[in-house]
Amino acid sequence: MVFLQIVLVNNVILQSKFIRMQLSEQELVRREKLGRLRELGINPYPADLYPVNHTSSAIKDTFEEGKQVIIAGRLMAVKVQGKASFAQIQDSEGKIQVYFNRDEICTGEDKTKYNEVFKKLLDFGDFIGIEGELFTTQVGEKTIKVKDFTLLSKSLKPLPLPKEKDGVVFDAFTDPEQRYRQRYADLVVNPQVKDVFVKRTKLFNAMRGFFNDSGYFEVETPILQPIPGGAAARPFSTHHNSLDIPLYMRIANELYLKRLIVGGFDGVYEFSKNFRNEGMDRTHNPEFTAMEIYVSYKDYNWMMDFCEQLLEHCAIAVNGTTEATFGEHKINFKAPYARVTMADSIKHFTGFDITGKSEDELRDAAKGMGVDVDDTMGKGKLIDEIFGEKCEGNYIQPTFITDYPKEMSPLCKEHRDNPELTERFELMVCGKEIANAYSELNDPIDQRERFEHQLKLAAKGDDEATEFIDYDFLRALEYGMPPTSGMGIGMDRLVMFLTNNQSIQEVLFFPQMRPEKKAVEMSDNEKAIFEILKAQKTMSLSDLKSQSGLSNKGWDKGIKGLAKHGLTKVTKTDDTLIVEVVE
Repeated sequence: MVFLQIVLVNNVILQSKFIRMQLSEQELVRREKLGRLRELGINPYPADLYPVNHTSSAIKDTFEEGKQVIIAGRLMAVKVQGKASFAQIQDSEGKIQVYFNRDEICTGEDKTKYNEVFKKLLDFGDFIGIEGELFTTQVGEKTIKVKDFTLLSKSLKPLPLPKEKDGVVFDAFTDPEQRYRQRYADLVVNPQVKDVFVKRTKLFNAMRGFFNDSGYFEVETPILQPIPGGAAARPFSTHHNSLDIPLYMRIANELYLKRLIVGGFDGVYEFSKNFRNEGMDRTHNPEFTAMEIYVSYKDYNWMMDFCEQLLEHCAIAVNGTTEATFGEHKINFKAPYARVTMADSIKHFTGFDITGKSEDELRDAAKGMGVDVDDTMGKGKLIDEIFGEKCEGNYIQPTFITDYPKEMSPLCKEHRDNPELTERFELMVCGKEIANAYSELNDPIDQRERFEHQLKLAAKGDDEATEFIDYDFLRALEYGMPPTSGMGIGMDRLVMFLTNNQSIQEVLFFPQMRPEKKAVEMSDNEKAIFEILKAQKTMSLSDLKSQSGLSNKGWDKGIKGLAKHGLTKVTKTDDTLIVEVVE
């Protein structure tokens, strides 16, 4: 037992030493300050409630000379001027200037709190509480005169704060990968980022309010499903140990919401987290938010009108206007929107009429247009590829594309005037689909046949065709579902358009990322060589050795170590050896 305790203690000591080796000079200094604070009897992480009664914006909006306030936030800037200093506090609503005076804070003989704690032991990023009174400086700045301050949380890692000189900003925290990985730091040092997420919440609230005012009911449906259905997509799979069954992350909530329509609800909607095991790009994340709504006794024509009114309402709620800027485009969400059939769109942009064409004819036409297709694709997929490649990107202003071929829409009702088509629309904005809606298929026999056709496509090799038949959903339809129209909206994409963000990662707090590469521990020799090479990217081996100034032994160990870490590679040309950095 004693031996075990000794081993554990030694492991802790070793881990502590390793951690200290990993720390930067600034991080080590901050830890030393932490220790000094504790020596002074100051708890750097107090548990007590701090009685905040004002925010920075509230102070500015209702400013009153001499008013007593209590505020808390991060210390973001300090300008020490002897026994008086100015600083800046940032809370959730902005920044405000604070004024520290030694004799105001330390009214007795002991000046430690100002001279030691404030001037020497506080750092940028520390959370502090301020008690003070309001006054206006000689230059008109609304300021808090500090009567007392409390350290609420010591920051051990320096924030990546940008620096400014002569109006030029240096070291801005702008690298997308770093920003997405460290969104917590991004929100602190780039306050404008928060505005995107404020607008995101405004959008959700506006949409929820619109549905509630229309009399529709918000519900929740399962995320873990025994059968992934309601969309053409590859699911993520998992396993339930207790039931000993496979389960799938939700790709859509459609089939569950329709079950509720069968159950007697006139209108239901859900903001759902969906998961699709597909590629990632500027408009796709494997985890995304969709809104789906189903309303009984309606059709897709009614839903188009409803969709127009909804998006106009939401645009005004988010931006105060129906207009929005997206990249180089000015888009207007004011109703009504243009309506174009799928066949007319393809004919307009390609000259090819898809009406009545066989699978082989569609495949040959697609190949002739330079569209990448293969033999696994059925009629629906072929038409989808043609439209996506040749038509979709042309629709900048909100446009409804209507009347999709039956093969593309296994859950959609057959068109009342043309049995080859379905009563479906997609809303296109800036060349991307943001809404998809149907007159829902409620014929259980037709639905079964559509599911069976999907199985044939899956067997043929279509990895997006469903491999399952949801027999429980078919049973629900057999009890009877009233005529219904349903619509799904990709919320993340809609936020992109309303906030002028070209990448979906910008509108997600924590987008999915590749595993972070761990920093490589390098020896002094390796560091010396790598710093020289990094500046040039590529150098001759002899020049690099010469500039390193290392001994033959030091050079040999260093260059071999870098290759072992996978940081460099050596290639041979006709007359020399070239070293380059591995990106």
